[in-house]
Formats: sequence, C-alpha cells, structure tokens
Amino acid sequence: MQRPLLIIATAVLALAIGAPAAATTFTFDQDPFAGSTALTMPGRQIVAGEAFISFSPAADVFAFDPAVFAAGDTVAFANDVVGNLPASGRNIIVLETFDNDGDAGTPFLAGNAANLIATQVTSDGAGFFIYFNSALNLPRLVYSTNLSDETADLKILARLTNLTGQSGELANLSAANFQFLTPVPEPATWATMILGLGLIGAAARRRKLAIG
Repeated sequence: MQRPLLIIATAVLALAIGAPAAATTFTFDQDPFAGSTALTMPGRQIVAGEAFISFSPAADVFAFDPAVFAAGDTVAFANDVVGNLPASGRNIIVLETFDNDGDAGTPFLAGNAANLIATQVTSDGAGFFIYFNSALNLPRLVYSTNLSDETADLKILARLTNLTGQSGELANLSAANFQFLTPVPEPATWATMILGLGLIGAAARRRKLAIG
C-alpha cells in the first residue's frame, strides 16, 4: 500500500526539480548618481553602493529606464574580448577581457575595465558594461556616462554574487538578458488616445446606422 504513494511522491519531486526556474527581472529606474557629487566633480568618479543579486544568464533580465539612463531605449549589445568590440553603435557591453596589464598581481577593477572599453570605443555615448572584478572574484554591472571616455563617471549597479569564481559565465550573457522599459504615456497622451478611440467608435456606429 505504501509503494504507490512513494512512487507518486518521487514523481512529484522529480517534476519540481526538473521545472525551469522562473525568470527574474532586475529593474533599474532610479537616478544612478543620486546623493553623490560625481557629476559635478572633475575627473572620473566611481560610485559604489550596488545591489547584491543572484543572476541567471539562462533566464534573468536587467531592465533599464531610458528616462533615467541616457543610453537610448534600444538594446545594442556586444559580448567579446576588448579587441573585438565594435568601435561604435553599442550601449551594452559584456567584456570578456579580464586583465588590463598582463600582471595577475594587480587587480582588475571597474575603472580598468572602463578604460579598456574606452580604448576600443570611439563614438561618444552612455552605456552599460559587465566586467569580472578580480579582487571580488565576481562580475559587476556598471553604468558609464560615456563608454568612449576614460574620465567618464561610473556607477556600479549590481554585483552578481552567485557567479563568484565563474568568469566563464560572462560568455553566456546575450542581448536577451537586457531590455529598456517602455515609457509610460503622460496623462495628456492617455487623454488624447482615449478621445481618439472614442471618435473612432462613434464613427463606426454612425457607419453601421447608415448601412442599416
């Protein structure tokens, strides 16, 4: 009598284990430099205070508010070693170069990664990049006010704590892991849209009455 119950319980457990994990969207919609003097100070300022998150390259998504970040509203993605990165036309970069000076004894930090990117990117423009921090031994997500400028201010947005020691996971990041939020129409725009729909509906009713 107990064996069928055991079989059922095992099957349910197997289904639960085999079920794909639900995707998580990590949304960034706040001023990245709020409370800091980064944008008013000369030279590069690097603002930390990032979120500590667990991110799955197979499912999860970073979402950015284009009204807050001056990086456009369309994902233009590149994932490669620095020498293969496009010189322009990208606002999201995954950097698969993990050292800037060939010396494993010196740390590879956000500023080093940003400088490497700036040597390759020639067109001005804000954007995001993910690099592997050698001191922390994990990836970090960074916003740069100008990807082509070695003095551009940086805001560390997140560190991917579950990928500690897994620099190879950066190769699994793709454009599907990033998106820009769709702007919400202003109240006046909503009113115009509703009025337009009402006029279309009224015209359709008049046409129906005329035909009838």
